[in-house]
Amino acid sequence: MPTILLGERPLPLVTLITLSRPGARIGLSQKVRAKIAKSRAVVTKGVAKGAALYGINTGFGKLAGVRIPDEQLGQLQRNLLLSHATGVGDPLPQEQSRLAFALRIHNLALGFSGVRIETLEQAMALWNGGFLPVIPAQGSVGASGDLAPLSHMALPLIGCGEVHAGDEVISGAEALRRLGREPLELACKEGLALVNGTQVMTAIGCLALHRAILLAKVADIACAMTVEALRGSEKPFQARLHELRPHPGQQATAANLCALLANSKIMPSHANCTKVQDAYSMRCAPQVHGASKDGIRYALDVLVTEANSVTDNPLVFPGGDVVSGGNFHGQPVSQAMDFLKIAVSTLANISERRIEQMVNPDISGLPPFLARNPGLESGFMIAQVVAASLASENKTLAHPASVDTVPTSANREDHVSMGVTAARHAGLVVANTAKVLGIEVLCAAQALDLGEPLRPGVGVAAAVAALRKRIAGLDGDRQLAPDLAEAERLVLDGSLVEAVEQKVGVLAV
Repeated sequence: MPTILLGERPLPLVTLITLSRPGARIGLSQKVRAKIAKSRAVVTKGVAKGAALYGINTGFGKLAGVRIPDEQLGQLQRNLLLSHATGVGDPLPQEQSRLAFALRIHNLALGFSGVRIETLEQAMALWNGGFLPVIPAQGSVGASGDLAPLSHMALPLIGCGEVHAGDEVISGAEALRRLGREPLELACKEGLALVNGTQVMTAIGCLALHRAILLAKVADIACAMTVEALRGSEKPFQARLHELRPHPGQQATAANLCALLANSKIMPSHANCTKVQDAYSMRCAPQVHGASKDGIRYALDVLVTEANSVTDNPLVFPGGDVVSGGNFHGQPVSQAMDFLKIAVSTLANISERRIEQMVNPDISGLPPFLARNPGLESGFMIAQVVAASLASENKTLAHPASVDTVPTSANREDHVSMGVTAARHAGLVVANTAKVLGIEVLCAAQALDLGEPLRPGVGVAAAVAALRKRIAGLDGDRQLAPDLAEAERLVLDGSLVEAVEQKVGVLAV
């Protein structure tokens, strides 16, 4: 795998996801190294002149008015990391820690933070060596950025804290010993540069977003399967209808459904039935899934922008200015994560309603709960209950975090974003929704098995074939938990979407 050069913009989402996975390597170009050196020279010159520079030769937050003697500037930065490493809760998964660490290096390498090249080399040695900081998931309010989690991220550079080394957790000091490196002695500005920023919320958000994009495609596949299984109509998906209300996501969903249902033998078999309209969960799928897609694409724009932004404070400009600002404030990310939560929760809500349409014999015209011997067998009765439970849990998780705020740092930091909370909850909503969509796919395949033996649309047929390679149809009650877990894996590993796209082309989001 080629080395990914950080400090150069833009890094697209596909590269960001690569940075979250084992095996990638990072580096810096000579051009970026020169920018870093130039930025550092501005800091060094400013301190030599005796100017009061926030966080460089002053205290932090409410203590910004306290001037620190030059001989204590390194200790000031070390103290900052130690005092701010107050995170609690379980550690972030390694993929989130790996991406957040890479994003922090990228942020500093953009050349507006005034750090030394030695600091970035220490960080890159740990990252490339597979030593990932252990970062507690809780404790950030999202301004001044992700202070507590980023402090834990920075500790291994100075030989403190803990790191993941594969499946074991070792001390930061031991990681440096294995790399043959000494603990870093921080210079002025560097501790603050390491902990001011939005990289933790952005990393968690990028990974949730990547899965949400996949789920938007799975939702269309699941809906098409359900439409076929319930002998629904494809007329509501005609392009001419959606041209009259041309929201991009709505048009994309309608086009996807038409492609998935193309060449169906089931559709013409009930062309003259007595149904006039299908339930909203099928008929309005373009409008509902489409709105979710629009929200997902908004989050994509915000997160890729944020990942390639400088969120340090103060910022160091090539002309010599050192300017205090608020680029560390996580409101853009927090708000986008709230939108993502709402968008993906909606996919779970409407999917659960389609599941109910299939298992309820008063609606479906199919055997109760899709059991082959109803009464003796319960079929998918409780799978629908699970879907309802998950969809309802999402409604609580989707409560917006970005509208909450609490004053911190003696009211100097009087408005905060709760960005990490929003991103963490978005990840949970995505995980729940993957489970719900897996249940819908299972039920739809079972319903198709119970119907007349007619060939469904080309995309639906591909989805059923991919599912049946891994999960057999239900022929008598069995423990369904393993089936639900395998269906979730089928959704999240991308194999369901890949199998369908090989037949119908790339599905739009």
